[in-house]
Amino acid sequence: MGRNLQTNGRLRPVDLARGHGLSTQAVRNYEEAGILPPAGRTPHGYRTYTPLHARALQAFLTLVPGHGHQTATAIMRAVNEDATEEAMRLIDESHAQLLDDRRTLQAVERALRDLKPTPGPQEVARSDGGFIGVLADQLGIRPATLRKWERAGLLHPRRDPRTGYRVYDETDVRDARLAHQLRRGGYLLEQIAPLIAQVRAAGGPEPLEATLRDWHGRLSARGRAMLTGAAELEAYLRERGHCPLLSGL
Repeated sequence: MGRNLQTNGRLRPVDLARGHGLSTQAVRNYEEAGILPPAGRTPHGYRTYTPLHARALQAFLTLVPGHGHQTATAIMRAVNEDATEEAMRLIDESHAQLLDDRRTLQAVERALRDLKPTPGPQEVARSDGGFIGVLADQLGIRPATLRKWERAGLLHPRRDPRTGYRVYDETDVRDARLAHQLRRGGYLLEQIAPLIAQVRAAGGPEPLEATLRDWHGRLSARGRAMLTGAAELEAYLRERGHCPLLSGL
């Protein structure tokens, strides 16, 4: 790479592995993946590492909780190839994804909060042998949209055994309203389907409060992990002689 990355002091693979509960093979695998800079070799061909490698390993393991293994690997590989701008782009993408996940959570919470009480059977009167027209009118959408949601797995209306018409029960009405709220928020059917499945499995939106709290907690933990990972990556960049990660602050 055009520069000698070795510093004074030799470390064996076991020295790097021991501090993180890793195997020596894992350390070698990380080097081969480009997560660590290339190791030196003894005259007998044994790998030798340095404090710089230890810093790289620490940076990688700290990046993983916030960015995931694949992205953390790509970040470290880019840094070790002196492609720092690419590493910054990958970090930006992770932060953008976290922000998008926060917005999704907010949209889910709004959709659940805005759900009206599910009408009783007497309020969803049958029309022409089925509910599809009535429900579509209530939501201000076309019957074809309800059929599309059914094909996507969002709704599961039963069929009248005599007429074959779709019959939407109270659960279907609730799920249709939730889908409608999320669609208005710009979410795709494939993004909505898992949430509705969770609401259905929970028996309604109320039991999801614990799930939403856990979702908040996981997003916060991910954000803090990104901060910790940034600090360790900054330390590694400094040791490599790069400009600081947070030089603009």
